[in-house]
Amino acid sequence: MKVELVPPDSDTAPRHWVRHDQAFAMMLGPGSIEWGSKRSALEKFAYRAGDLALCDRHQGEWVGLMKVPHLQFGISDAALMAASEEPNGEVELRPHRKFADSRLGALVTVVHAEMVAGFPSGRLFLDSIEQAMAVALVSGQAVRYRPVRISRGGLGPWRLRRITDLVHARLEDELGLDELAQSVGLSTAHFARMFRKSTGETPHQFVLRQRLERAKAMLRAPDARILDVAVACGFKTQQHFAQVFRDVCGISPTGYRQDFLGYEATCASETCSEEAPRLVSS
Repeated sequence: MKVELVPPDSDTAPRHWVRHDQAFAMMLGPGSIEWGSKRSALEKFAYRAGDLALCDRHQGEWVGLMKVPHLQFGISDAALMAASEEPNGEVELRPHRKFADSRLGALVTVVHAEMVAGFPSGRLFLDSIEQAMAVALVSGQAVRYRPVRISRGGLGPWRLRRITDLVHARLEDELGLDELAQSVGLSTAHFARMFRKSTGETPHQFVLRQRLERAKAMLRAPDARILDVAVACGFKTQQHFAQVFRDVCGISPTGYRQDFLGYEATCASETCSEEAPRLVSS
């Protein structure tokens, strides 16, 4: 998925834009954009924060004065086809100069926050968001598509074991949703649905939980550096690791280790005090 922050543009000359990938945008504040299928027939559209626009793919459009900041997304054909379960070709979406969709808006807000933070959550997180965006676009804006089929079962035990083994072997690496799906021979959309049905978690939540469990085990060593733990568990920065650890576990990594080591010291002290009378009496 391509993500681009587009600031207001002071250029008043109309430009002809052609996008061959499927693009849409969400406005980050109030403003306006001049759109048109012809240079001589531009129409001004007023926007509020949260309004969406779905670009006309391949055909191109004329754009005049843009006086609104917005995020622009390019959604891959693989994600769109997986969402519609089309075997090949393209999913045709209906272009809109201005529309609303609460699901897409919520997903864009998440990506915007991730962008501001420097994309610390990694590729798998963005892949999951892209797939969710594709499902929302296909279900709400597709001109031709086959409805997504809902399977009743989840992933079989061997597939779950293979995914778990792959995640444990690659916790420190970037894992993509497509890589996880391919490892068990499924499309990305089908894999994501079946994985959640089987585990109650999204693939990203599952990987994050495995990373935090490894981090807890490493933090129990008194000489382990927080930065080394973060890198070994797949976090890009120590700050992001500390934030995620605190959000999920309710305590900082340093606090967790201090609590654990304090508990160990207390246990050792209690053991010694219990054994001391027996040693003296003997």
